[in-house]
Amino acid sequence: MESSSAQASGADFTVEAVERALHQLYYDPDMAQKNVAQKWLTQAQMSPQAWHFCWVLLSRDKVPEVQFFGASTLYAKISRSWSDLPTEQHGSLKTQLISQVGHFASGPKMVLTRLCVALASLVLHLMPDTWPSAVPDLLQEFQSGHAITGADGRVRCLAMLELLAVLPEEFQNCKIPAARRTQLRTALARQWSTVCPLLQQLLRQADSPAQVKMRVLRCLASWMALDVSLGDSEGLLQDSFSTLADPELFDTAVETIVSTISQPDCHRFADTLVKLMPQVLGLQDQLRKAVETGDMETSHGICRIAVALGETHCRTLLEHVDQWQDFQALVNMILYCTGIPGHYPVDETSSSLTLTFWYTLQDEILSFDADRQALYLQVYRPLYFQLVDVLLHKSRFPSDEGYASWSSDDKEQFRIYRVDISDTLMYVYDLLGPELLRNLYDRLGRLLTDTRRTAAWQDIEALLFGFQSIAETVDVSYSDVIPGLIGLIPLINVTNVELADTVMFTIGSLGEWLADHPLMLGGILPVVLQALSNADLSVSSVSALKRICRECRFSLQPHADNILAATQDVLVKQIHKPCWCCLQSAQCMWLMQALGFLISALPGEQILGKLLPLLGPHLQQLGHLTKETPNPSNKSAIVHILGLLSSLFTTLDTNAEPEGSDDMAISRPAAAPQPDPHPVVVVLQQFFPLIQAVLSNWLTDSEVVEAACAIFDKSLKTLLSGFAPLVSQLSELIGQMYSAVPQAAALDLTRQLVHIFSSEKEHFAPIKSLIELLSSITLTIFQQEPRDHPDIVDSFMQLHAQVLKRKAELYLSETLDIKALFYCGILSFKFPEKPTVKSTCLFFTELVPHCEDIPAVSEVLQEDGKLLLQSLLEGIGGLAALSVMEHFAEVLLCLNRHCHSLLSVWMQEVLLTPNFPSAHVSMEQKQTFNQQILREQANKRRAREIVRDFSQRCRGVHGAEYAGDY
Repeated sequence: MESSSAQASGADFTVEAVERALHQLYYDPDMAQKNVAQKWLTQAQMSPQAWHFCWVLLSRDKVPEVQFFGASTLYAKISRSWSDLPTEQHGSLKTQLISQVGHFASGPKMVLTRLCVALASLVLHLMPDTWPSAVPDLLQEFQSGHAITGADGRVRCLAMLELLAVLPEEFQNCKIPAARRTQLRTALARQWSTVCPLLQQLLRQADSPAQVKMRVLRCLASWMALDVSLGDSEGLLQDSFSTLADPELFDTAVETIVSTISQPDCHRFADTLVKLMPQVLGLQDQLRKAVETGDMETSHGICRIAVALGETHCRTLLEHVDQWQDFQALVNMILYCTGIPGHYPVDETSSSLTLTFWYTLQDEILSFDADRQALYLQVYRPLYFQLVDVLLHKSRFPSDEGYASWSSDDKEQFRIYRVDISDTLMYVYDLLGPELLRNLYDRLGRLLTDTRRTAAWQDIEALLFGFQSIAETVDVSYSDVIPGLIGLIPLINVTNVELADTVMFTIGSLGEWLADHPLMLGGILPVVLQALSNADLSVSSVSALKRICRECRFSLQPHADNILAATQDVLVKQIHKPCWCCLQSAQCMWLMQALGFLISALPGEQILGKLLPLLGPHLQQLGHLTKETPNPSNKSAIVHILGLLSSLFTTLDTNAEPEGSDDMAISRPAAAPQPDPHPVVVVLQQFFPLIQAVLSNWLTDSEVVEAACAIFDKSLKTLLSGFAPLVSQLSELIGQMYSAVPQAAALDLTRQLVHIFSSEKEHFAPIKSLIELLSSITLTIFQQEPRDHPDIVDSFMQLHAQVLKRKAELYLSETLDIKALFYCGILSFKFPEKPTVKSTCLFFTELVPHCEDIPAVSEVLQEDGKLLLQSLLEGIGGLAALSVMEHFAEVLLCLNRHCHSLLSVWMQEVLLTPNFPSAHVSMEQKQTFNQQILREQANKRRAREIVRDFSQRCRGVHGAEYAGDY
């Protein structure tokens, strides 16, 4: 096979060449050659010769792979190149195609299916105007065998059913205009009155083979997707239930019934739905037998049917008050499915299917007027209490031995299942209210105080899990059972990691309540602090402490020393190890954030006294590491320590005040005025030489540089203007870092400095010098290989967008080369990375408005604005991803607002270029786009629509169901 890079001529697409290419595609071990063959075969299918060679490829003496390609080619030509075929040839094509379906009626199946899809595509082209009776005509052909010779009745029947199944599917898949789609849908739906009785007859015939019945069921599901009347299909659908007793048909029957009753407009046929309830309820014996025998597939399928009916048509069935007993029986059947015996996912897989039904039922009940709501609540509220019992039982862990035997995948699925149960419990609380918490508390109290027997840890854990699920998202501050729960927690004999985890998560979920009841902290904190030293409880214990420190920080002063001592011990002993996939332990970072919350609420004069002993061991270790020769081991330790510092500074905000401190008793402890400078600044000033020493050894390592920059970034965001004493020192350090090895982290940190200190003249001078230095160095990168540094280009564009937004007078400086920056922006438009292009657009939307007050900007736009427009149009024409078109639109809108007269001249000149920005758009379409853009100066949404529409036209995808991105 010749290289596909060479344009193949029509003479190349012969039958022999196609067969050689297919052999290469299927049997050549070289993937490169396979790709060449694939590309060539695609070209062959698109060629005019394909109309002819496809029939030869379907010859009976060809191998199935060749025949399949012939059928696929025929489908491709009919579906995509229909307009190439003269009208007078439609009849002969139809006859030939029907004949071929007959030839392949007995197989191979893949060829038959593809031919049926081709015939379906032909039918859709000819209906309803040219061939209005297509469906009955084809049924007659298959039943009589006039045009389909050489096949017996059963084989023709199977081929006919294959065609009936793929016809609606092809309609759903084909891309046609909306008006034509509506016309075709109506025309096809009318044919259901012909198709349905035939299918029902075949399904009811005692001697119909299973294969025929299976295809009948598939046809029903396929046609129901056309929104045909459920009322007209009632008999066929009810007959489908009888096939559930046949193991060979069971799976297909389930899929058909579920897809049929899940159609969104089935609610219009309420009477039919009501008649289906006895059919579904009649499956209960089969369901129970399947559960008893461990037949998970059967129980799963029946559960799907019950849930589909109950969930999709819940309101319709609720409103049929005269059928309330049947619907209540259906609800109880679904409750049985929720509580199917065994542990998910090892013993059963059905219970998870039912959870969304309980949301739906609750929503529908609560949506009725007050009188009807009260009536339904009287019936269903007790059932929801049963549901809670079932859910808690399903959330129970298995025995220790059983759980140890589970695979990691099973354990993960069970974890996700418990999250779903947790969400359901939280939702159900809206219906059941405080009584639910009282119920859980009473049961937990009985378990923990019953001296006659020892409760299984799984039962205790399940009840705590219920509490945690509700307290996690529901305001329980008014609940009278929480104090009792807090009192019960120390009574729990924690002998199991799973139970201990749930105890910790439950405590964490009560953080807000504890903030309002600080006296209870004394009994709870020792439980949490003790758990910190257990590596198996790493996530839960640290999470609980962090939430307590965040919510209760202004009440923790009496406990501060204990918390600091426990956490320092844990950190020094490195109990919480770094994750295998990164260099930092998330739990250690959370611990430092927790301590940041704690320390920030202490009296000002105590803060440094707590900070320095906390950080001392880590800074001492960092000092030793800087003296070692760089290697992967000490790099990991350095990044970890730097991460600890940045995490601490993220939350150490001494300016934070308690919520509601004006009208609540809880407030910051009385103390001397806040120290100046900020304690973090003092620490950073002492720490600065150490940071410089670290960077001197690791300047070329982006991970270490980013970790160091993160310390200052977090501190800046927390301290804001309080960071001022360090501005000059940090600016110098950033300049040194970037001069040695340019990295994006340095640019991002500079952007934060600009954002915070742009309006403070006494601090901005070193930042101004830093920006000029960074710009000079980055311009050098643009002169060399900018494509190797998309992250730097992205951050550079963002930095200058921030400068223009916050401190545009910097562009009046003679040392800043505005024209060079402009050209850097033009180059950045060509980058394939979407974030870089987006940042570039942001830069230009900030730059262009300053043509009115910055002479250098005005000058560069006068001289090279046309180049900017060309770059924008190249991107719109297809060079840039469609998803960034809204940002291109904003730049155009900005140009139109501030340079309207220039833009109108540039647009006229640029769009006159042939095939620019794309060969897919005509001169008339380009002029329309020109007029629309020039007319739009205010409406950002409209400008985006105009640009996106034109971009789609340029890519040749306008009007298509286009969801992809280039």
